[in-house]
Amino acid sequence: MGLKYSDAGVNIDAGNQFVKKIKKDVEETFNPAVLQGIGGFAALYAPDLGTYKEPVLVSGTDGVGTKLKIAFLLDKHDTVGIDLVAMCVNDILTIGARPLFFLDYLAVARLETEKAAAIVSGIARGCKEAGCALIGGETAEMPGFYQPGEYDLAGFAVGIVDREKMITGERIKAGDRIIGLASSGLHSNGYSLVRKVFLEKENLDLQEALEEGGKSLGEILLQPTRIYVQTILKLLEDYDIKGLAHITGGGLLENVPRILPEGLTARIEKDSWPVAEVFKELQRLGGIAEEEMYRTFNMGIGMAVIVGNEEADSVMEAASNLGEEAYLIGEIVQDDAGIIIE
Repeated sequence: MGLKYSDAGVNIDAGNQFVKKIKKDVEETFNPAVLQGIGGFAALYAPDLGTYKEPVLVSGTDGVGTKLKIAFLLDKHDTVGIDLVAMCVNDILTIGARPLFFLDYLAVARLETEKAAAIVSGIARGCKEAGCALIGGETAEMPGFYQPGEYDLAGFAVGIVDREKMITGERIKAGDRIIGLASSGLHSNGYSLVRKVFLEKENLDLQEALEEGGKSLGEILLQPTRIYVQTILKLLEDYDIKGLAHITGGGLLENVPRILPEGLTARIEKDSWPVAEVFKELQRLGGIAEEEMYRTFNMGIGMAVIVGNEEADSVMEAASNLGEEAYLIGEIVQDDAGIIIE
């Protein structure tokens, strides 16, 4: 009879079953701008440009990284899709862009329909939270390339903003205030170091609580990245936000200076917000220097918002009313250091 594709480890029938299984979750993210359902060769999206004077498309791509290793160990796959969406939409949000649509790429050793459906279910949940449509994706079986039971994820987000409303950071000046929106934990950064400290050096049990009466270590490590889209878009309607920094890889030390004009520095007061126990335990057990902690992890701040001093209190109150934990964490000063954490 000769060899078949399935003999090499690729199951076309399983792929077809998978598409049927995710159809409902995916279509729940659709809006009238989506012109066709899943299954075509390309995704079609017709945005309403009537409210934009000079529309600019804003795109971003990212993955979940080695946080996936925790999902593999716990065999829990329904939240990493939220991380995938969050890492992309929070990035394009820093320009002031409203996310329009999202595409995903899932690569597996062997397609396990239930596991893959759980992953896409999480992606759909993230898209609904961000207000964007999950209009396309690719699932690739790559036997011999990935370890059995493992997979990788990548995501791609496209948003839109009016050119005159783009947030560029160029209007930031000395005296402006920095508001920090709390993270939900580690988000999706630094997990190579997390695993080295907790699982390799200390050999901790993911099922055990990190602190008495608290969540298990596994639950803490898989806590999904917070999506700030609805909060920031609402704040943009009412306030003059001069700069936004998504605190991802590089932490506060590297991400905040990226949006500052030359000659300005962000002075951050490190005791102005509570730091979750997971960060403290990482530093203690790993003997990690403080500077390294602030360069690797978000340390409890997922988004930095820069506004004029006169609006800072109102923005903090509005963010709190929108469900965020907001803290006044610093100010902009005339200096060439880029950032000072003291």
